[in-house]
Amino acid sequence: MNTTTMNYSCLLFDADETLLDFKKAEARAICETFRRHDLAFNETILHTYSEINQRYWKEFEQGRLDKPTLLIERFRRLFQVLSLNADPHQVRLTYQEELGLGAYWKPGAKELLQMLRDSGCYQIYIVTNGVSVTQHSRFALCGLDQLSDDVFVSEDIGYQKPKPEYFSCVFERIPGFRKERTLLIGDSLTADIAGGIAAGIDTCWYNPGHQPCPQDCLPTYEIDEISLLQTIL
Repeated sequence: MNTTTMNYSCLLFDADETLLDFKKAEARAICETFRRHDLAFNETILHTYSEINQRYWKEFEQGRLDKPTLLIERFRRLFQVLSLNADPHQVRLTYQEELGLGAYWKPGAKELLQMLRDSGCYQIYIVTNGVSVTQHSRFALCGLDQLSDDVFVSEDIGYQKPKPEYFSCVFERIPGFRKERTLLIGDSLTADIAGGIAAGIDTCWYNPGHQPCPQDCLPTYEIDEISLLQTIL
C-alpha cells in the first residue's frame, strides 16, 4: 500500500459504517419495527436479521439479486428461520420508515468532514448503496447532506457499487472530474475498494476491525480511524 500522500481534490465517501453508524441505526429500526408489529424481539433476532441482510446485500452487489427482491426476501427468510407468522411486505415498509430515522455519526466523522469542508480545498461527495428515500432522510437528519457537494445513491443512479456503470454515472456528474485527483474512502472491500480499483481511482480502506486484506484487492491506503484520513490528504 502507498505510504506517500497525493494531491487529491475530489473525495468520494461511502456513508454506512464509514461516516455513519449503520449498525446502530439498523438495531434501532428492527427493534421498533418488531414492536410496532407486536412481535417479540431480542438480541438473537437482531443478529439473525443482520446476517441475513448482509448476505442478501452481497448478492445484490454481485448482481445476483435485484433491489425489490432483496427488500422483501430478507424478511421472508428471517420469518422462516424464526418460525414467525408475519407479513414481510408490511414489515419491510415499517422497517424502511424506521431506518430513515436512524442517523448516527461514527466517532470523529462529522468533525473530519466539517474540517475538510471549511478548508475549501475539496469536492466532497457521498457514494452509497441503499434505498433512496431512506438514505436521503438519514443524511438530512444528521446534516451529512450539508457537508457534501452531492449525494449519489445507487437507487437514484440505476446501478449499485461496485458496478462500473455506477462509477461512470458518478464521474459524469462531478464538475471538472479528474481520476488522478480523486480518492474513494470506504469500509467495504467488495463495494468500495474493488469498485474504486476497477474504476481507475485511488482508494482508502477504512478498516477499524483490522481485517486481513486479500492480495487481489489492495487499496492505495488503509486506516483504522477515520480522522487518520488527514495524514493522507
